[in-house]
Amino acid sequence: MQSKPVRFLVLIEAGDGMIARFFDANHVHMSDIDASSEEVAVMTRGLTPEHLGNQATWLQALSSHNPEERAAAQIYTLEL
Repeated sequence: MQSKPVRFLVLIEAGDGMIARFFDANHVHMSDIDASSEEVAVMTRGLTPEHLGNQATWLQALSSHNPEERAAAQIYTLEL
């Protein structure tokens, strides 16, 4: 079975620092990495984040975070 491509990268506070969370087009969580990694900088270069973490489409996907963390989350839509 072929894995789904990553569509969204979310930079969000996770208690002890920022993490980068990866989601597919349906907002299904795929994986996490340290937000300070070079890969994150490369993937987000030239992209503008949105702050949509408290909108209905993201509430379930980011339910492990509080409203303040969700509001501050930087959500990047990655090119396919």
